[in-house]
Amino acid sequence: MIARVFGVASAALLPVLLVAADCGARPPVPDRPSVSAAPSAAPPAGCAGGPRLKAGRHELEFGGGTRAFLLSLPEGDGPHPVLLNLHGLGSTARQQAAYSRLPEVGARRGYIVATPQVAEDRLAWTLPHTYGPDDTGFLGALLDRLEQRLCVDRRREFAAGLSYGGGMATAMVCGLEGRLAGAAAVGGVNIVQPCRQPRPTTLVAFHGTADRVVPYEGGHPLRNSSGDLRKLADLVTLQPVEQVTGGWAGALGCASPPARSSPVPGVLLRTWKGCAEGASVRLYAIDGGGHTWPGPIEVPRLGATNRDLDATRLILDAFDAAPPT
Repeated sequence: MIARVFGVASAALLPVLLVAADCGARPPVPDRPSVSAAPSAAPPAGCAGGPRLKAGRHELEFGGGTRAFLLSLPEGDGPHPVLLNLHGLGSTARQQAAYSRLPEVGARRGYIVATPQVAEDRLAWTLPHTYGPDDTGFLGALLDRLEQRLCVDRRREFAAGLSYGGGMATAMVCGLEGRLAGAAAVGGVNIVQPCRQPRPTTLVAFHGTADRVVPYEGGHPLRNSSGDLRKLADLVTLQPVEQVTGGWAGALGCASPPARSSPVPGVLLRTWKGCAEGASVRLYAIDGGGHTWPGPIEVPRLGATNRDLDATRLILDAFDAAPPT
C-alpha cells in the first residue's frame, strides 16, 4: 500500500481496492487453500547435494508465466530456515529488500531469504481465494523450489511483509495450510482477518498509531487520497489493529489478557503467551508512528519512523524462538 510513495498513478490502484472491498464481504482466507503445503518428513532434496541456487535474481515458471524473486543466502551447509519477504502494494522486491533489510540481516542470522515480486502488470498480491494470479500457489511453489535446490529446514519456514505484503504474510498462515512456523506484518496486520482454525503459528505485528494508509484504529484506508481513489477507499472498511491481533491470539488459543511492556519509549508491546504448542502473538504499537518500518531508514512521506525499535531484528528474534511446525 505504498504505491503513491513510489510514484504509481492513483488510478492504477483502483482494481486492487475493488479486490480489497470484495474481501470485506467474506472471509479472505477460507479453510481450504489452493495448494497443499504440508511438508513430508523426508529431508529436502537440496540437502542431498547437487547444483544449488546462488544468491541473486532468479525466475520461476508458474501458472503459465514467469515469476521473479531475489535470493539472499547464509553461510554454511544448513539446513537453514527460510523467510519469504513480501513487498507492499505498488512497491517492488528490490525496494522491499532494501527497506526491510531482511535479506542482509537475515542471511547473517542463518536464514535463506527470498524476496518475490508480484506478477507482471500487477500492483499487489492476490489474497487466497480472491481474483487474480494464484499467489498462494506461487509462494508454495517458491518454497518447493528452495527446498529442492537448497538445504532447507522445512519445519522453520516463515513469511514477513510490509503493508499489503504484511497482510499477505498473515494470510499465508492458513493459505499454506500450516506450512509456516511464523508470520510478521509491518503496517498491515489488519488488512486480513484471522482465519479459522489456524495451525499453531508465531505472529508478530508492528503498527504506527498515526498510520494514515492502513489506519491503526481501522476504518477506511488511504486517508490522504482524493477523487476516484477516495471513493473506492471508502468502500473498504478495516478492523482495528488491536481487534485483529487479539482475534489471532484467540484463534491460536493464547491466554488472555496479554502482558504489556514498553521495550523502548513510545512503544507499547502486547504479548500473548500460552498459545497452542508454544507459539506466541506480539503487537508492537508505535505511538505516533506512520506507515513505516521501524528501524534506521526513514521515509518522511509515510510518516514518522521509530528508530529506537528495530523491526528487522525483532522479527528474526521471534522467528528464532518460534516452535517448528
